Amino acid sequence: MFELLQYEFIRNAILAVLLASIACGIIGVYVVVKRIVFISGGIAHASFGGVGLGYFLGVNPIWGIIPFSILSALVMGLVSKRSRIPEDTAIGILWALGVSLGIVFIGLSPGYAPDLFSYLFGNILTVTSVDLIIMLILDLVIIMVVFLFYKEFLALSFDDEFATVVGVPTVKLYFLLLCLIALTIVVLMKVVGIIMIIALLTIPAAISKQYTSNLKKMIFISILLSAIFGLGGLWLSYQLNLASGATIVIVSGIGFILSWFGKQGRILQV
Repeated sequence: MFELLQYEFIRNAILAVLLASIACGIIGVYVVVKRIVFISGGIAHASFGGVGLGYFLGVNPIWGIIPFSILSALVMGLVSKRSRIPEDTAIGILWALGVSLGIVFIGLSPGYAPDLFSYLFGNILTVTSVDLIIMLILDLVIIMVVFLFYKEFLALSFDDEFATVVGVPTVKLYFLLLCLIALTIVVLMKVVGIIMIIALLTIPAAISKQYTSNLKKMIFISILLSAIFGLGGLWLSYQLNLASGATIVIVSGIGFILSWFGKQGRILQV
């Protein structure tokens, strides 16, 4: 395996896994604890509109995904908080609208849309140095924001009603969290693709939640598990000549199943 490190695309893939693990491990914990998995999935799929917008404007799709995913997150948050429409209905509508806009933009784009499937299903072997720089910057933004508002996010995650009573601006923090989810989706997109982002965003965090209720420990375990699953899936996809994104998700899913059975076995023994 070490001889593969001489290839730049393999080194880029490994770095992409590690960078994605940071964003995934941190924000995934908030998604699981706050129980906003569905709205996170809606943001992920709606961001496909940004992919189409990037192709339509003739720029790197990442530059279309970032503003589009943030806008989708804010709209979904606004609808879920301020609208009388049931949250799941509103998210489903915006989810479908984002995907449809992406398809229309791609249809209007001149020529062929290269690497389209890498955004849908992930292709970590196509990650470029520019992609890595963008992922690093987004990771730094996520780390900085979570560090600055750690206590507020902690209150928001476990008891937002009490947080509101003591003066924490929970609504603004909720919108900020949704924006961080949008940025995390951008980081993960080339790793596992839009279709499977929600799995990598939730599985490591769900496993860590089984073993600790301490948020800091949960984040650390989630980052570690994300890296292990990512690198393990990448290695396995190389050995078996499989799609990297799907293999990473399968390895993560197997890890969750093994963890769940291990936890159940301990409970039964007690």
